[in-house]
Amino acid sequence: MSLFECVPNFSEGRDVGTIDALAAAARGVDGVTVLDVERNADHNRCVISLVGDGLPLEEAIVRMARIAVERIDLNHHRGEHPRMGAVDVVPFVPLGATTMAEAVARARSVADRLWKELQMPVYLYGQAALRPDHEDLSAVRKGEFEGIRDSIGTDPVRAPDVGAPAVHPTAGIVAVGARPVLIAYNAYLTTPDVAVAKKIAKVVRARDGGLPAVKALGFEIAERNQAQVSMNLIDYHVTPIHVAFEAVRREAARLGTEVDESEIVGLVPEDALFDAAESYLALKHFDRGTVLERKLRAARGAGPAPTGRLEESSLATFTDRLAARTPTPGGGSAAAAAGALATALAQMVLAYSHTTKSPHPELVALGLVLGNDRAEFLAAVDDDAVAYEGVRTARKRRAAEPGNTEAHAAWKQAVRHAAEVPLAVARRARSVADRLRAVQPSLNPNVTSDFVTSVALLDAARVGALANVRVNLDELRQDGTSVAEMEQEAARLAMGR
Repeated sequence: MSLFECVPNFSEGRDVGTIDALAAAARGVDGVTVLDVERNADHNRCVISLVGDGLPLEEAIVRMARIAVERIDLNHHRGEHPRMGAVDVVPFVPLGATTMAEAVARARSVADRLWKELQMPVYLYGQAALRPDHEDLSAVRKGEFEGIRDSIGTDPVRAPDVGAPAVHPTAGIVAVGARPVLIAYNAYLTTPDVAVAKKIAKVVRARDGGLPAVKALGFEIAERNQAQVSMNLIDYHVTPIHVAFEAVRREAARLGTEVDESEIVGLVPEDALFDAAESYLALKHFDRGTVLERKLRAARGAGPAPTGRLEESSLATFTDRLAARTPTPGGGSAAAAAGALATALAQMVLAYSHTTKSPHPELVALGLVLGNDRAEFLAAVDDDAVAYEGVRTARKRRAAEPGNTEAHAAWKQAVRHAAEVPLAVARRARSVADRLRAVQPSLNPNVTSDFVTSVALLDAARVGALANVRVNLDELRQDGTSVAEMEQEAARLAMGR
């Protein structure tokens, strides 16, 4: 199972019937859960947060898009928020061990369906972008519906990534992409002057030299008679919510106004709120594991996780299963888990080695990449156990059918796969360790012990994984199967640095 959050934005924030119909279309798909529905009349926009497996989510998006095409006409749509389509943007966010590559694949699959089934042309953005100039959503949306409609057929820069070079006559064009978790965060000012909000937005957003990983615009919210600074926090680890809030508040005070209140649109990771609490309350040694609700979740999760996946178990549960007299999980899973722990610790080391006021571009970039490495290590915890169970099954079949060439071939394939999984773990452990050592001169000396621990765990993950590789290669070699290429790679990875 590949788990995603998907947060489609629709250009409708006033017609409750249409918004309800959009949410109902998603709720009608098994395997999809509607987590949240947010609407804003001034922006004339709604945001519906979904979670589920890839294929059901894809079906839900297409069903919702069909409703949007039937009910929303961009020729008559007016609202504060920039828009270019009835379904304006569809981002896929990988959760748990799901990789960004899987999110990209899902986004591109949805893009093909939106064109083939609904004749909606598509721009692919974010990490799903096919062109560098389409990575930034604001650049993709530039000109909005009317500007894109009038230029898409003649300007090659405006050509869609999927579909013909013409917008849908009423539904426009949609951006489909893949991205990490994003926090939509708005600050309402005590003034109705939108010019003030726009000045503040320009100061705080990254593209004009403000806060890294922050996008911001200023809007007039007529319903409240207030101006609003609307922000997207692209990576809350780089610029946390409270840092964005304080930047807006400082600039507002300089311009003679104040922040009346702020709001989060859609869902937010709990750690982002804990970051704000720790900062404002000066909780320098706060252990988030002491939060009551987290303790309750851990207690309720004392048994195997509902999906049965080792990577979703608590650390206590995983070590209990590791200690049991059972073939799986074993050394390969433990090596992968060590890699995940090491990478998480490395991300912490990087986070403490630069500040949001003075970000270190190389460390920021490495921190983002390590998130994917950690997810791959976690996935390998289960993959290794599953691979070994496959070997046991294949062995039993080969023993029961000694003359069956198909059973013998299946056994060889199973053993080879059982070697490939830990080999990938060893390869990744070496890569992460090398990248960490390369940036060591830029790291905060106060986290040296954490850096050393992280690298030691990565070395342990590599050595342990390679031991599992050799066991499986020995079995294949004894059968007369050539494994020279894998043996050579294992030997290279076994050599120190």
